[in-house]
Amino acid sequence: MTAVPAPAGDRAARQKDRLVYLRSHPVLFALLSATRGRPVVRLGRTVLVHGPDAYREVLTSLPLDRTADGTTGGAAARLSGGGLLFDQDGAGHRAARRPLAARLGRQGVERLRPVWQEVLERRLAVLDGPVDLVPVVRELAGASAAVLTGSDADPLVLARAAAGAASAAAGEHLPGLLPRRRGHGAAAAARLAALLPDPLDAMVAVAAVNTTVAALPRAAAWCARAGLWPRVSPELAVELLRLTAASPVLPRVAAADGVVAGCPVRRGDRLVLVARHAAEAHRAVPERPAAAAQAVFGAGPHACPGAALARTQLADFLAALAPHRPRVLRARVDRRSALPGYAVLLVGRG
Repeated sequence: MTAVPAPAGDRAARQKDRLVYLRSHPVLFALLSATRGRPVVRLGRTVLVHGPDAYREVLTSLPLDRTADGTTGGAAARLSGGGLLFDQDGAGHRAARRPLAARLGRQGVERLRPVWQEVLERRLAVLDGPVDLVPVVRELAGASAAVLTGSDADPLVLARAAAGAASAAAGEHLPGLLPRRRGHGAAAAARLAALLPDPLDAMVAVAAVNTTVAALPRAAAWCARAGLWPRVSPELAVELLRLTAASPVLPRVAAADGVVAGCPVRRGDRLVLVARHAAEAHRAVPERPAAAAQAVFGAGPHACPGAALARTQLADFLAALAPHRPRVLRARVDRRSALPGYAVLLVGRG
């Protein structure tokens, strides 16, 4: 699928969306913005990886510790007790990935699409007055995650539990202005696990809910501010996922010594892979569109298997909104969410 660049007049949309990053995690994203000019930057035992080639090199060539504290795999191990796709390597990872890829691939999309389309039809078919898109998307994400994991929990309850687990994990290892809340992660994980028939699906629910709740409202706000409603299409959805980069950083830890873009990396070094910059989200037109569009979903054998589902879901969401051509009435950034997003996005008919 070929991405469609946004119009040159989207400066206001870009500036507003950038504020979502800076207000949600100000310390982290101010640091990443200041160091963006170099492909790799070492700060003590932390290595910031900005360049697209360096980003892919780490994910495909450098051995990574899949269970280290403060990484996606480490969070998965704490949520599920280990043995999950996100904290595995080699044959175990391949064996776990196949059934998940089936749940998230073409057949998975066909199974889940009626679920989120029902929510969209019920909540957005008539846009008579102002509507806050965040709870709409939260219900959509929770309903989809419930079917995906076989949970009979209320969609909004499941979505809030998944958001709480992600927020607690992020608060324990991402730099920020607020004090770190040690110990909250275990309680949040337990609340989520109680809603799922299989605890191994906890990280699947966390990933599905949090990326959706972060990505969809931001894409809608971008469309409204840039005047893109007449151009809504699956191709535009691909481009907006690149521009908004819902999972802007991938925390990893090196499992062996190596060299990335000329920078020596030592075993145990903390790696901050800046997916936002690898996807060239800061550019209106990327140098390599296809590679940039994929970068937001990772690279190599550990790339996110839910890319097709995410693109279809966003395209359907924007298509449901497009006839109303809504404009943004009020927006408030969520300062406690794991991923940069809105706590409130109130829209009204344009």
